Amino acid sequence: MLRRSFLVWAGASGLAAAGSGLAFQRWQEITPTVHYVGRDEGHFLRDRRALPPPSQVIHTDIAILGSGVSGLTAAWKLKKLGKTDVLMIDGPQPYGNAAGGAFDEYEYPTGAHYLPLPSPESTHVREILADLGIIQKDAFAEKPYYDERFILHAPEERLLFNGHWQDGFIPTDGVPQWELEEHKRFFDEVHRLRQTRGADGRRVFVFPTVLSSEDPKWQALDGISLKQWMDQNNYKSPTLHWYLNYCCRDDYGTRYDKVSAWAGLHYYCSRWGQAANAGNGAWLTWPGGLQPLASGIERAAQIKRMAGTAISLKKTADGVEALCFKLENGKPTSYLVRARKAICAMPTYVAARVVDNIGEYGFDVARHVPEYAPWMVANFLLKRFPEELPNQPLSWDNVVYSEPGLGFVVSTHQDIRVRPPEKTVFSAYVALSDRKAGTARHWMASASPEELLALAGADLKTAYGAQFASCVERVDITLRGHAMAVPWPGFRNNAGMRALREVDGPILFAHADLSGFSVFEEAAWWGYRAAQLAAQ
Repeated sequence: MLRRSFLVWAGASGLAAAGSGLAFQRWQEITPTVHYVGRDEGHFLRDRRALPPPSQVIHTDIAILGSGVSGLTAAWKLKKLGKTDVLMIDGPQPYGNAAGGAFDEYEYPTGAHYLPLPSPESTHVREILADLGIIQKDAFAEKPYYDERFILHAPEERLLFNGHWQDGFIPTDGVPQWELEEHKRFFDEVHRLRQTRGADGRRVFVFPTVLSSEDPKWQALDGISLKQWMDQNNYKSPTLHWYLNYCCRDDYGTRYDKVSAWAGLHYYCSRWGQAANAGNGAWLTWPGGLQPLASGIERAAQIKRMAGTAISLKKTADGVEALCFKLENGKPTSYLVRARKAICAMPTYVAARVVDNIGEYGFDVARHVPEYAPWMVANFLLKRFPEELPNQPLSWDNVVYSEPGLGFVVSTHQDIRVRPPEKTVFSAYVALSDRKAGTARHWMASASPEELLALAGADLKTAYGAQFASCVERVDITLRGHAMAVPWPGFRNNAGMRALREVDGPILFAHADLSGFSVFEEAAWWGYRAAQLAAQ
């Protein structure tokens, strides 16, 4: 089926037959570059293959194992606390889910691509942004002043619905009045919940999530799915159901009937940061997604880094010892890192294999490792912009009313130029939420580049037809088989995650998994906290 959809994309069009043939031929000439992030290191770790003896032993005060947002934040905060004898081991990919790439001068994301304005509770995020100069004034006021280069410019988002583009992501054009009234009822409820506090005085939905109310009345939302919550509250609008399902797939990598109602509502109710120079709910973004932000944190941290991946971490009489390895042309080399403390800034499914006797911390591998959603991010370098429908301008984020695609982001949207750039990059996101996670990973591992390209470009095919193929110069596809933890119903009662959150000793844990889902605010929180403990 995938091969067939690929051929339909390349050949079908409303253009003249000759034009269709040329577009098809041009598309056939392009073979995407495919990156299987962490696959080789992960399989090496899984299979426990033999390593050669360590080639060196490195001593440091604090080792950070992982260079994603948690690890980077830990490094940055340690620097702020005066700790400079710190070493970071990159892991399989520098910057993890915040990584990006570039086609020459044209940057693009290969993971996360935006950051909502942080709410007042997210003081750790505001502190980072202020230190990097992204917040320019009044970092902890209700409405800080941001560097306008990074505030998302209009037009922000659009949806291809019923054959034309409309503003915003929730369908409205041609939607019956009763459905529009349900839309309003839902968003009125979101507004109410944003201000609601539990019996303990805390707001119900905040970042970081550990500051959210523990009131059992609201915790009960974690026992059902978001779809069940909608059904219980008599929401019947098909377009509203599609919209909430899309948002869960976009934020959590899986459908709304699989996501905890607490997590699903948190998506809407926690993001209300304001700015003195932007509208409510604005976003921060960069052409390279979050990689420019990640590299800015790294520069501020002045952290020493080494390529490699930890394969074991254990406590010793003097602190900790991490055995790390690198693969060069498939051949491993290894080295030892000895430190007073280690911050384990890696996903828990990896930590479960790396940390010696992780069960002693209260984490049961069989029961507490979450499910992980697989993702695909495809970046299309375009030698020219495709032709748009009349009076329907290209937006930063462009979504098609379908599944499993999540639409595409325009990397050059933030560029301030007298005229549009000659080239651009369209970044297409796909959460393989239409199949089980294990099935999706198996397919990703075995699919041909052409099959991957067919799925990655499905939304672009729908949006532009055959003309799009003739615009494409290169394609780069990044596969993330375990991109993010899925907040299934009950995730807030994961006793193993709670136990790891409370660990204070030679080994500390710092990753968004500790919160149950993958967002910048949560990853940064655990890195921030681990740094404070490690500095003691």
